[in-house]
Parts: sequence; C-alpha cells; structure tokens
Amino acid sequence: MTGQPPAPESPDRRRGGHRGAAPGRSRRRQGGGSPRGRGRGRSRGRKKLFWVIGASVAALAVTAGTTLYLRLNSNIDTFDGAGLSHQRPDDTPGDAQNILLIGSDSRSGDNASLGGGKDAVGRSDTTILLHVYADHRHAVGVSIPRDSLVDIPPCRLPDGSWTQTRSNAMFNAAFSTGSTVEGNPACTQNTVESLTGLRVDHTVVVNFEGFAAMTSAVGGVPVCLPNDIYQNDLNPHRTTPGELIYRKGEQKVSGKAALDYVRLRHGIGDGSDIGRTKRQQAFISSLIGQVKKKGFNPTTLLPLANAATKSLTVDPGLGSASKLLSFAMSLKSIDLANIQFITTPWRYEGARVALQHPDVDALWATLKADRTLDGKETGKKKTEKAGATPSPTTGAAAVDGAGVTVAVYNGTTTTGLAARATTLLRDHQFIVTGTATAGSQTHATTVVQYGPGFEAGAKKLAELFPGAELQQLDGVQINLIAGQDYAAVPATSDVPEAPAPLPSKVSSQARSADRDICADLSYG
Repeated sequence: MTGQPPAPESPDRRRGGHRGAAPGRSRRRQGGGSPRGRGRGRSRGRKKLFWVIGASVAALAVTAGTTLYLRLNSNIDTFDGAGLSHQRPDDTPGDAQNILLIGSDSRSGDNASLGGGKDAVGRSDTTILLHVYADHRHAVGVSIPRDSLVDIPPCRLPDGSWTQTRSNAMFNAAFSTGSTVEGNPACTQNTVESLTGLRVDHTVVVNFEGFAAMTSAVGGVPVCLPNDIYQNDLNPHRTTPGELIYRKGEQKVSGKAALDYVRLRHGIGDGSDIGRTKRQQAFISSLIGQVKKKGFNPTTLLPLANAATKSLTVDPGLGSASKLLSFAMSLKSIDLANIQFITTPWRYEGARVALQHPDVDALWATLKADRTLDGKETGKKKTEKAGATPSPTTGAAAVDGAGVTVAVYNGTTTTGLAARATTLLRDHQFIVTGTATAGSQTHATTVVQYGPGFEAGAKKLAELFPGAELQQLDGVQINLIAGQDYAAVPATSDVPEAPAPLPSKVSSQARSADRDICADLSYG
C-alpha cells in the first residue's frame, strides 16, 4: 500500500460492470440486447464524447488565449522612464488622464516601404495630447503642430548625459534628440509637460507600419476629399500630375492608402503641415467611429490590438497587453459627440509656427481644470489639503501677468518646485517658456532676474513671491529661480481657481468626432 486514497469509482463500475472487462456482455448487447439497453450505452457514449469535445475546446481556448496574450505582450516595446524630467507637473487631478500620442515617421524596418523619413532616425510626424476627462465620458485631443517654436527642456541622451535647454526650437526636434531609431519619447513628453503645465500620464508612439495595420484591422476607414488627388500631390517633385490616386468625395481607405491620406499636404488647402492637421483629426474621428461601430469586444479589439502592438512604443505604465486593453476598454463609454479635436492656437512666424498667447495658455488651463472647451465641469477633482497654511501669494490674488514671459528654474533640491511655480504663474496669466534646474541648487531666497526693459514685468512677478530678490542682468528677459523660502511654504490647494472661459474664437475651432467627414478639412 502506498497510502494514496483509492481511485474514484467510475460511473460504469457503479452501474455494475466495467466497459471492456466483460467482452461477452458487450457482444450480447451488440447481438441481441434490448433496445433500451442499447440506448443507454449510446447515451453514455455521447455524454462522454461531448465531455471530451468540451474539455478539448476549453483547453484550446485557454491555450489560444494564453498564446495571444503572450504574443501581444511580446509585441510591445517600452521606453526608458529614466529620461523623464525631475521637474514634472503635479499628478492629474481626480480620475482624469492625459495621454500623449506620437506618430513616428522612422524609415527603419517595414516603414521604409511605406514612405518613412529619409533615414532611420525616429522623427515625430504627428503629436496629439489626449485629455480624458474625469467622468470618462468626454475627451479632447489637442494637435501640436510639428513646426511649432517651443523651448525644449533638458533631455536624456542614449549615453546617459543630459542636454541643455534649447530655446525657440522646432517642436518635433524633441523626438529626434539622441538620433535613435526609436526616437526619444521621454524628451517629447518632457517638452509637452513643460509647455502645458499638464502631467502626461501615458505616452504612446505608433509608427507607419502599425498605423497602416490598424486601418486594415478595422476593415478600412471612411474618408473624404474635396477634390481629385494625383501622384504629384503626394510627390510634388513630379513634373506631371501622374495617375489619379484618390477620387473626389467619400471613400474607404486602409493600409498604405490610409497612410498616404493622413500624410497628404499638397493639392488641398494651403499645402502646409498645419493644413493637413484637420484631415488627420477627421481621420482619427472616423477610425474611432469604425471601432465603436464594430463594438468594444474581443472580436474587434484583439485583431486591432495585435496590429497596433507590433509597432507601439509605450511608457512603462502601459507596458503590457492587459494594461493596454484595460485602457482601451475604459474609453468605451465616450460617445463620438463628446470626443473633440482642436489645434493649439497658432500663427505663422516665417516658415515656422508660433503658439498664440494668451489663447494657448487658456486652453491648457481649461484642460488642467478638467473643464470642457465650452467651460463645463465633468468630473472629480482633488480637494484642498486639510490644515494647509496660507501660501506666500495670498495677498497677491490681483496680480495679472498677462503678456509677461518667464523662464522658471528650481534653485533647490526639492523635486517638482519649478513645476509648482509654473502652475502658480499660469494661474496668474504669466507665460512660462520652460522649466529647468538652476545651475546652483543652494538658493535660500527666490530670485527674479530681468534684463533692460523688463523691470515692470519682473516686479509683477516678484509680488507673487514676497521677499524675492530682484536682479538686473544683461542678456536675459525674466527668469524666476525658486528658492528654499518658496519650497518651505505649503501650497493652499491642489486645485487652481477656475480659469476664465476659453475664448469662443478658440473653442469654435474644435471638431467633434461625429462631424460630417467631408466638412472643414483644411485651414487653407
């Protein structure tokens, strides 16, 4: 005896015999047993057969599900979070989220056959900051033109070193920092956080190959063109129009044809990158509509996820199939009418694009307060900290910094102090060009530096920081170096005062995802 419990009694043995143990009995059933006896035998056989088939199907389903999950996981690449800034804005309030979506035109791998960039270096072709409101029933996607002139804060290079702040640089230069095939998503995230004062909760990069595969996975995307498009519209270096590529009006595109559509610049509007932004917004709206039409279910999402994840690079917080699918499912309650797209207020500055202040600051403030573009509140916010003491700005509520441009530096070792000061300044309408760590982190007192002609703005700024030292220097406009005296005073609240309503000239430019796909397709 081994001490093991006896084997469970089989159903056949409990009925008085073991099938196969009595051949004679089996033969009697085959040769002349009662019909009732034969029926019971077939019934038991069918039940066992059904059980075996059911177990096999279940096993195959589990195996297939596990295989798919492992395949999706192996598809996903993540970028190194060590490159994220140490001067980040406060956490997004409540249940709201900010997701940075970056389209990369790297020519590496299969992207070359789809018309990627001229070399393997990753470049950002499209960037959208998606704000998902706390109620998870509204969302706004803000397009940031790639040619926008911005300040790019310090970014980590592949060798571990950090760059210096670059002023008045093209926005898409942030992604190319480091000259790697994968691009530098962390640098773009740092730049967006510095530009907007909003904390980016997740970043997703998709390249040409992944974009084309996603459009095919949903069976194509309906689009519209205001006129016929020929080969020379895709390649303006051609000397003849060439073949007709797209006919005027509505049609469905997928794969490379979809990619060519969203990259199309010439032959429509003013032929600029700004001009194609609205067509990209209309396309994304149509893509979302296709997914919702098919339903947020595994039949739709899994093929889409398989296509997408092959060419995704994400932050570590989204670095698994379950996290990505969970995030996608969290958006299923947003109606198309409640998804809007808008481009940052802008103006041309030569061949480049300048962001239009104070309109763009009002847009960031609206999103930070989790208000819709028409000024409505939608969800939860954090409440004032219990027992908080008055901030040094309590007596300066009337300070209006509209039109005053400031660069903010952290002059201490307190993490996030520059971001905290940036929030304060933007609440008072100051224009913050960027944040960085000061050359010295031993500043006991906050310092306001200003150049000739900027004294009035510097004095306004100093009103927000009682006891701040004013210093006149050549070669600067206005710099704020936050000192330990500011770090020592608790903030009164995590929530800024309600921003002024977004100007109607800005909010009227928004495009709802349910809008007619043939309407408003270009700025030009």
